[in-house]
Amino acid sequence: MSEWLVLSLAMAAACAVVLSIAFFNSRRIRDDDDPSETPDVIEYMTMMIGVIYAIVLGLAIAGVWEGRGAAQEYVRQEAQALHEINVRSEVYPADVRTRIRSDVDAYVTYVVDTEWKEMADHGNLTARGGELLERIRRDVTDYEPRTDHEGQAYQPLVDQVAAVDDARSSRGDSAGATMPGVVWFGLIAGALVTVGLIFTLQIRRSFREMLLAGLFSALIAFLLFLIWDFDAPFGRGISATAEPFLNQFPHLGLGD
Repeated sequence: MSEWLVLSLAMAAACAVVLSIAFFNSRRIRDDDDPSETPDVIEYMTMMIGVIYAIVLGLAIAGVWEGRGAAQEYVRQEAQALHEINVRSEVYPADVRTRIRSDVDAYVTYVVDTEWKEMADHGNLTARGGELLERIRRDVTDYEPRTDHEGQAYQPLVDQVAAVDDARSSRGDSAGATMPGVVWFGLIAGALVTVGLIFTLQIRRSFREMLLAGLFSALIAFLLFLIWDFDAPFGRGISATAEPFLNQFPHLGLGD
């Protein structure tokens, strides 16, 4: 099911529930009821709870957005380090250079075509990706430099392999959900309380009040959906992309 369809259904359902409750609740109000009799303290508490919940929502959105940005940065660092390995291996003999570049290409192809889907579906890395990275490490570390020029390039190449390994591990750590279950419980419970407080103000069946109640509930549903969508940096609509790999290795024709 499309995520935009899920969003539309969630917003429509939130509006329908709130408007239905408001409609049936207004039928119980007597003709002589005066909404101006709502105690001032209720209006004050409703406002304060709404403000507090807005702050919580803002912090949650900022947190998941920061996690998504960090995940994208790990991908960029990994792709850049692999590109550096390709470039710096130029000083090595042709057979060694070809082997290193071939294994780098195999690793990048596997990450983009296979491992990316595993992260999106299950939130973890694959053993095969680790094996391909280990092959690159062996290509670099097992070669014994024969000239001063090769010796000067050796340690930077080893450092770039370590950078790939570190970025890969960080990418794996950020692949899962970032919001704990208890936080989701608080967000959903807060949404129910905040929307429920509408009815303490004796909402009527006028078009203006119904419209505002519907828009408010739809906004809450949209913000919760936004947090849910950002909560999986590699798995949902607005997610981290493999664009850095595609930019650094255009000759592989990935993503076509």
